[in-house]
Amino acid sequence: MDDSLNALGTAIAAALPVAVAGFDVAFGELNLVVDAGRIVETLTWLRDDPGCLFICFIDITATDYPSREKRFDVVYHLLSPRHNRRVRVKAAVGDGETIASAVDVFPAANWFERETYDLFGVLFTGHPDLRRILTDYGFEGHPLRKDFPMTGFVEVRYDDEEKRVVYEPVKLNQEYRQFDFLSPWEGTEYVIPGDEKAKG
Repeated sequence: MDDSLNALGTAIAAALPVAVAGFDVAFGELNLVVDAGRIVETLTWLRDDPGCLFICFIDITATDYPSREKRFDVVYHLLSPRHNRRVRVKAAVGDGETIASAVDVFPAANWFERETYDLFGVLFTGHPDLRRILTDYGFEGHPLRKDFPMTGFVEVRYDDEEKRVVYEPVKLNQEYRQFDFLSPWEGTEYVIPGDEKAKG
């Protein structure tokens, strides 16, 4: 299987030399690294080429690498029922940069792009309705970014006196605790078996 996927990756890289920066095969799937400016061209070719026929759109998501110049990898997953193959397409995008919407190529990308915008803040140009889909419209920030605080910025509760939902700054009535499985109030003074492996 890996040989056929390597051959497919070589063929795709040869057909799209400007768009495809590289590829590899891992866990039985082909992974393509693509220039973000050519994502629509690449997705269209993967859908229409007889050797590919990746006509089934599975998902779009992103991964966050805050220390990189191009902070986000926008990741597309496609399936070819004809050839029984999957492909993962990655395009690096910087914070505040945009990437073209894939809705014209795969209409199913609509809500996935909204979700990626909502949770990571990745902007898709040409999207017909790019607005939040999982968080509240007044939500501040993007909760799957690695610099988003675990507590969030506001807490929501229903106020009986005002008869409505109110937003308030987060109040932590108790500090976070470090559990050591012996005492819920003390941090460990000893090395838990197995931790020495992580330091090596």
